[in-house]
Amino acid sequence: MAGGIFSPLGSCSELEKANCHPLVCLLCHEPYQHPCLLDCYHNFCASCLRGRASDGRLRCPLCGHPSVVRGGTGLPPVDRLLQFLVDSSADSEEDVQCANCDRCCTKAEVDTMYFCNTCGQPLCAPCREETHRARMFARHEIVSLSKRTKDIHKKCPLHEEPYIMFSTEKKSMLCINCFRDMQGESRAHCIDIETAYMQGCQRLDQAVMAVKELQTSTREAIVLLKAMIEEVRNSASEEEAAINSLFSRMQEQLSERKKTLLKAVQSQHEEKEKAFKEQLAHLASLLPTLQVHLVTCSAFLSSANKAEFLDLGYQLMERLQRIVKLPHRLRPAQTSKINSEYRAEFARCLEPLLMLSPRRSVVGSAGGIGPGITGTNMLPGGQCSKTLMVPSCPPTSDKMSTGPMVKKPTMHRYISTKVLLAEGRETPFAEHCRNYENTYRMLQMEIQGLKDQVQELHRDLTKHHSLIKSEIMSEILQKSLQMDVQIAAHYSAVEMMRSVFEEVWEETYQRVANEQEIYEAQLHDLLQLRQENSCLSTITKQIAPYVRSIAKVKERLEPR
Repeated sequence: MAGGIFSPLGSCSELEKANCHPLVCLLCHEPYQHPCLLDCYHNFCASCLRGRASDGRLRCPLCGHPSVVRGGTGLPPVDRLLQFLVDSSADSEEDVQCANCDRCCTKAEVDTMYFCNTCGQPLCAPCREETHRARMFARHEIVSLSKRTKDIHKKCPLHEEPYIMFSTEKKSMLCINCFRDMQGESRAHCIDIETAYMQGCQRLDQAVMAVKELQTSTREAIVLLKAMIEEVRNSASEEEAAINSLFSRMQEQLSERKKTLLKAVQSQHEEKEKAFKEQLAHLASLLPTLQVHLVTCSAFLSSANKAEFLDLGYQLMERLQRIVKLPHRLRPAQTSKINSEYRAEFARCLEPLLMLSPRRSVVGSAGGIGPGITGTNMLPGGQCSKTLMVPSCPPTSDKMSTGPMVKKPTMHRYISTKVLLAEGRETPFAEHCRNYENTYRMLQMEIQGLKDQVQELHRDLTKHHSLIKSEIMSEILQKSLQMDVQIAAHYSAVEMMRSVFEEVWEETYQRVANEQEIYEAQLHDLLQLRQENSCLSTITKQIAPYVRSIAKVKERLEPR
């Protein structure tokens, strides 16, 4: 309903323009007629809201907030405060005439007019000075015209007596009869009109200050949200530009690599076709020779006698044996399969463009356990386990922190190692990989055990608020230090093997490429393992003061 009446307000100035006049209805854009107050504190005319209620609920046409309406009218209660302001505004717009000199004042002169609450008549400034200065008017209450007191606010409608007291308990004015009819306990909450007015003004000032603070905060929030919307728009544009740029570069790289691969395929095709044609020509020339010698043998056997056979037969047999022993290429020297390894080539050309930075943990994301603790992470071998990842903690060793960028992740390194060991070749690097996997698996199990202990302590401290023995913290720190020494020693041992493997790597480049990547991934895994261990120590040290504090509280509570 609101969408059909109001269009979204785009800026703060439009919002202020929409609410610039508090006495104008936002639906009919006319001065309020019997204004009604909804539960969301939006006001509308009674005629504008009539017929909008359904099942005892009325949705605000501006914000859509539902309000409960009671009674047969289907309308919320009338806002008496706003009705008072509307009536006061209507009275101020009427022509005012001095009751003494019958002088009519203009709207510009209304502020200079006065009103005698005793006489109930307006006065101009000259008449106030000349007539109401007399001694007989000394007790008359003269105020500004805007602050005049209406009859309805002067006397009690029940007893027709002037108000003299105010009940802070019932928030209502009392006449002398109302005060007498009250019980003694309720009279203790009654104060005079002037004191109630002063206290009410002070409380109203406090409420106004709170609303002003909320107004300031709301405007700041609007500015912030508009800035965020602009940032989202800019970020989307940048992301789209980056995607288009990367896609264009990928297309260029793939197009260039496609041309290279097609040339390679054509080259292989020409080489294989040439070789096969040469072999075919050789065999084609061999076949008539064999046919001629077979015919020759048949004719020789049918026409030669014994003497001729013994004279020429051995010569023929020797010739036939030599023909058979000649190196004839009867089988294809190569396969007919043309292999360009296009998948690997395409992946290799895209690898520099798709290099991703190391994964960072998201604090507070779904599955998060606490600061720096993520839900699950895939380990080598496809096993899923809880992992502690805090990228902000630096490793303690400068040597281990400065290393070449590893292109293959841990899972790829694990699979590549399995493939290498499955080949069954007994090489120094294969033996090294076999020993490395055993040691790495042992270190990884130790680190995983420490992770589980720290996660359990962190969960108990933050979620269950349970008491933790301080000795456990010391044991974890001690184990962490021992693991750090073991990882550093293993890293040094692996690093010392570099010179040995570099000599082997120089022999064949095709094998070296795979082994180097596996080797660098091993160092990377050790770096990551040590980094996790270092961050584990940092988190444990951060938790330690809270554990000691809880332990002290426990010691104090134990005697009780």
